[in-house]
Amino acid sequence: MMAKRRVEMMEETRAKLVAAARKAFAEKGYAASMDELTAEAGLTRGELYHNFGDKRGLLAAVVNQVDAEMASRAQEIGGRAENAWEGLPTEGTAYIEMALDPEVQRIVLLDGPAVLGDPSQWPSQSNCLQATKQTVQQLITQGILKPVDAEAAARLLNGAALNAALWIAASEDPKDVLPKAAQAFRYLATGLLAN
Repeated sequence: MMAKRRVEMMEETRAKLVAAARKAFAEKGYAASMDELTAEAGLTRGELYHNFGDKRGLLAAVVNQVDAEMASRAQEIGGRAENAWEGLPTEGTAYIEMALDPEVQRIVLLDGPAVLGDPSQWPSQSNCLQATKQTVQQLITQGILKPVDAEAAARLLNGAALNAALWIAASEDPKDVLPKAAQAFRYLATGLLAN
């Protein structure tokens, strides 16, 4: 009973730190003060280090949370499409469009890669890749897509969507870049169609 309560308290502490960090990183970027962040969460720097190792570890947890939410939202939007094929480019385009969200832009597309390195290596991106691979394999089996290697197609689709989002976030005029990126992504995806 005691151990269960301790685990719950640790999870609560982690959740508070992630929530406070998410707010701080969205508003001030990675340069946000860890002292202000922990004080706002009512916690100590020691708790931050105990739970995440360092500021970089905390950013990784925040990026993972936001990126997983993005993937989930994109899958939900893709799932509303009229069929499985249409869901594929719709999902990718939805992910690309999230690059206009200031929180996504700063945390996942600007600070994340700068601090954590190649986004294609992040756990959240790996989960997204597996979901895309399953969809692609299904569409190949149904004869909707060309008989291409499912993993290769999934990696290229995910890479194109991620790079489009990174381009939008880093551009001088994200709203101008978005339609260009979304259209090119759709054309790339359509190239996989069997007909």
